Amino acid sequence: MFEFELIKEDPRSKARIGRFHTPHGSFDTPVFMPVGTQATVKAVTPKDLEEIQARIILSNTYHLYLRPGHELIKEAGGLHNFMNWHRPILTDSGGFQVFSLADLRDIKEEGVTFQSHLDGSTCFLSPERVMEIQNALGADIIMAFDECTPYPADYDYARRSAERTTRWLKRCIQANRREDQALFGIIQGGTYADLRQMSAEGVLANDLPGYAIGGLSVGEPKSLMYEMLDCTLPLMPKEKPRYLMGVGSPDCLLEGALRGIDMFDCVLPTRIARNGTVLTSRGKVVVRNAAYERDFSPLDPECDCYTCKNFTRAYIRHLIKTNEILASILSSIHNLRFLIRLMEQVREAIQQERLIEYRDDFFEKFGYV
Repeated sequence: MFEFELIKEDPRSKARIGRFHTPHGSFDTPVFMPVGTQATVKAVTPKDLEEIQARIILSNTYHLYLRPGHELIKEAGGLHNFMNWHRPILTDSGGFQVFSLADLRDIKEEGVTFQSHLDGSTCFLSPERVMEIQNALGADIIMAFDECTPYPADYDYARRSAERTTRWLKRCIQANRREDQALFGIIQGGTYADLRQMSAEGVLANDLPGYAIGGLSVGEPKSLMYEMLDCTLPLMPKEKPRYLMGVGSPDCLLEGALRGIDMFDCVLPTRIARNGTVLTSRGKVVVRNAAYERDFSPLDPECDCYTCKNFTRAYIRHLIKTNEILASILSSIHNLRFLIRLMEQVREAIQQERLIEYRDDFFEKFGYV
């Protein structure tokens, strides 16, 4: 039912091409997963997602638990039917969202008591409850409940947090009631190499279908994130998919792929799109700026998306300035296609054993160098 097929390894780096098979289809890796937090990728329809070649999307357990509720989604036939998306779905456990409510939650061994960000009501999530919710949602890949260590965090806090995540994983495994969902464990440990190793050993001992690296891209310098990847990835099995949670900027996608990451997700492309910024092969463009008032070129001449084939920067700027919803729609379609296409090119470069050169060329054009 679930199988990770290792297709190609780059002899010049740790990058690889894979294919993960799920009950709702397969997807090739490295892959970028658009985020549909509340059973929708903001401003983008499922048809749009298919046209930009999205193969898997992500939704969030915490938000769907609060509304409309997992029981309602189960009654609708599961998340795939509810949102009319019939390719693979991954649901995040909600750990990051719960632990971002620093002033509104109380962490104990049993679970986390927190106040809803919607109405302030008291809620409780435990490993068992999170499995119950995700079993009801019915995603193909489900995540264990973890404690996302903030940055900065002192050593003792990071150690206790990582140890609790491992204990919670065991409870998630015991509580999981469905064999048609792949449960991934999450490696924590903050920015401490020895804690990352400790966490990896505890999580990997459970022989799961895949593993994630959490607690990064939470405010630490990118150099420190790469250092944590360099010390963690060699510990992870080659025959299982590796997921770096919450990472989606082009430079991090490339650096992660070079190190052997298979799966990425982030709200970045749709969030910046709604704020009038787009990703292009020549760097970020703030389309709302006056400089683009009479720019009748596409957002990115090298892009093959619907937006770039049919509309100009001047038109999209006009939509932004007049607060038209279409601005967010067209910009989101473009930004998502940009990152999905980037990963297509990454896979092609790995196949041709030239990913390092591709990274260097991309960085120079984008403006990272």
